[in-house]
Amino acid sequence: MTLLQLKYIVKIVECGSMNEASHELYVSQPALSSAVRELENELGIEIFTRSSQGIALTVDGVEFLTYARQVLDQASLLEERYKNAKPRKQLCSVSTQHYMFAVEAFVDMINANRSDEFEFTIRETRTRDIINQVANMLSEIGIIYYSDFNKNVLGKLLREKHLDFHPLFRAPLHVFIAKTNPLAMKKKVTMKDLEPFPFLQYEQGNEGSFFFAEEAIMPEFSPKQINVTDRATMLNFIIGLNGYTVCSGIDNGDLNNEKICTVPLDTDESMLVGWISNERAKLSVSAQTYIEKLKDVIQRNGYNLI
Repeated sequence: MTLLQLKYIVKIVECGSMNEASHELYVSQPALSSAVRELENELGIEIFTRSSQGIALTVDGVEFLTYARQVLDQASLLEERYKNAKPRKQLCSVSTQHYMFAVEAFVDMINANRSDEFEFTIRETRTRDIINQVANMLSEIGIIYYSDFNKNVLGKLLREKHLDFHPLFRAPLHVFIAKTNPLAMKKKVTMKDLEPFPFLQYEQGNEGSFFFAEEAIMPEFSPKQINVTDRATMLNFIIGLNGYTVCSGIDNGDLNNEKICTVPLDTDESMLVGWISNERAKLSVSAQTYIEKLKDVIQRNGYNLI
């Protein structure tokens, strides 16, 4: 086993594919595949599963990746001490549902970083993708929510993929609507009040189901419904089409459009928002900083941490 082989494994995980990793490493794909297989044979484990859909880390592979990163970090420290080498570039990847507070905390984490070089990634994506990305170590942290409706299904899936859910806060449900919406002045709105307006929700793909929806409550009857994939489109539709979506209620004025407001939803339902991690992985320093910044943002918005 060599440091070069460890670097190969880490790069493949970061890229998500053998082909892309070979380009970034300036190594042919057959040579890269051969190096990985030699390491697997030497250790007697399978690090990656290979299929027509690509590669993914095995359970052994996730554990091996944690140790590989630790070894590379230690090797980097040695080089810095004795070779005057530059510190190893700081890395951190987060996958999240479409939450403004998650982006705000990511900004705070980057501003707190003192490294001369870093490569940070935040992915606002589908619920199932968040779970898969953390399971395969493409992201260290995922941000999702539990509700009475989805907690059994999501909890079972997390256990199967060896992921831990860490609760952050419980939020009463709100809706995002335009400030020009006639409901914007109400202290609370009901789903019946919202019925004339287009319901906006984040699309969850072909494998999506109500259990993976980002909206903790759905209208029983919605004659106008629009599915979107990104937050910018969602905000534009709230303004341009007078639509609405269900949310946690945390609204960052610096990151959100000033033409949008949140109004409490008249319901007993709530969202338990938290972060997920791979139980076999140790969080990087940057990932730990991100969690602390998440907690700071949540408290600044008036919510109590769990």
